[in-house]
Amino acid sequence: MSVTAHVDQLKKKHQTLSEAVEEAQRAPGIDDLAIADLKKQKLRLKEEITRLSS
Repeated sequence: MSVTAHVDQLKKKHQTLSEAVEEAQRAPGIDDLAIADLKKQKLRLKEEITRLSS
């Protein structure tokens, strides 16, 4: 897999996580730790995208 294709795949995962975070924040019964975990995953993906893009 090329680096560009890998970055594109990571961006799609990042967008999916972003949507999941937004949905979780709107849900009344979601644990704050679960939201924090999603945000950490999202941050790791963003860091990986940045590292591969530079």
